[in-house]
Amino acid sequence: MTRQRRVILEEIRRYNNHPAADEIYERVRKQLPRISLGTVYRNLDVLCELGEIQRLELSGAMKRYDGIPQKHYHIRCVCCNRVDDVPIAPLNELEDDLYGTTVFEIQTAQYPILFQLFVL
Repeated sequence: MTRQRRVILEEIRRYNNHPAADEIYERVRKQLPRISLGTVYRNLDVLCELGEIQRLELSGAMKRYDGIPQKHYHIRCVCCNRVDDVPIAPLNELEDDLYGTTVFEIQTAQYPILFQLFVL
């Protein structure tokens, strides 16, 4: 793994806050000041292809990245776009029930849960 790719991966996994590419770029530049935003995007694509990270595309919000590659669900605030992990087991039974009921093959499933957050 290249140094650039390793630093990008470390930064994504360090905070677990599902950062957008521009946030990752700003963090990575502290260690690699000459890196370009385009290089960050290309490395994010490669890390997704390698299964090291997930790209989150939640209901039209800005793409975010998750350092946990295993299947899990996310919750997003519709006001501030904050994204958090949902601590429940994957709904494999639901996907199993859907299998064979349509002419479509399930390749991937996302279940974004959207809420408006209030400060208590």
